Amino acid sequence: MIKVRTMVRLSLGASALAVLAASTVLPLSAGDETVPIRSRAIPNFKVGSDQTRFGGFEFVGGLELSSSSAALGAMSAIRLSEDRARFLGVMDTGSWYAGRFERDQNGVLTGIADFSVSSLLDADGAASDQKWRVDAEGLALRGDEVLVSFERQSRVDIYPAKAPGSSRPTGSLPVLIPLKEIRNNRGLEAIMVAPEASPLAGEVVVVTEKSLNASGDIFAAILTGPSKGVFFVKRHSPYDVTDGDFLPNGDLLLLERRFSIAEGIGMRIRRIDGSRLGPGNLVDGPVVLEANFGDQIDNMEGLDVSTDDKGQIFVTLVSDDNHSILQRNLVLEFRYIGNIAAGG
Repeated sequence: MIKVRTMVRLSLGASALAVLAASTVLPLSAGDETVPIRSRAIPNFKVGSDQTRFGGFEFVGGLELSSSSAALGAMSAIRLSEDRARFLGVMDTGSWYAGRFERDQNGVLTGIADFSVSSLLDADGAASDQKWRVDAEGLALRGDEVLVSFERQSRVDIYPAKAPGSSRPTGSLPVLIPLKEIRNNRGLEAIMVAPEASPLAGEVVVVTEKSLNASGDIFAAILTGPSKGVFFVKRHSPYDVTDGDFLPNGDLLLLERRFSIAEGIGMRIRRIDGSRLGPGNLVDGPVVLEANFGDQIDNMEGLDVSTDDKGQIFVTLVSDDNHSILQRNLVLEFRYIGNIAAGG
């Protein structure tokens, strides 16, 4: 494996968060502390194999990240800038993280630079180390706003995209799912904004991790627009939702995870027909990627869909290491080459 050492700027002050907007990447403020980060390249997804094609996905490359700083870890969601050069994410310990991808001439990940961490502020402008208050799980960009979904204290807060790390929420979106139906630590896990060229055209969608109705299906909702309301996603045990994002045509990719002592950890991506998203509906879809510990995965928590200037679609995944020495911080990248029109 190739090992690359990158110097990453880590700032624990709220004013130092790297800023990312849906259409523009704004400057990074200077950080308080520079910390060495080790990025280990992951050239192969399947352990011991040079296979690159996995269903409708082609593995492009990945990184395993480590740091002497305890601030790295717990990455729960990620969103890339339009040029795919920068990223913004949230940690379920109550922080933003942001930075810049380094790539080789073929666009393969080689490292991360300008990495910053900053506390999420509440409506009073205060940070908290109480997990139940700051368990941020999902992130979405909507114009000049950043939307963050929180588990446990269930809510969707709105931050200004120009300076989310130094700002308190400017408001919140109604969750619509009855709070009595949202299970503790199994709540709002994924939030995404539908592309303009889709049936939901810019509306906000949330999916819970494992808040189930009487039939055992997953609570979800469209939070805005004329189609707003609660719908359900078919659950296939033992998988639970960890994140999601829309393909350009409006179909939804859902990232799911399983774990057991007997079988270890597993990951899969399911594709949901976007035209089926609507109040009262039960939606399901085919598994388009599945992996286990024979592949380079860990506790995969974040998924982002992006498109390059050639129109190629990429799926970027990140893992949450739970700040455990037994787990890893991973960034994995795939090119999506499935049949968009046919749902393959």
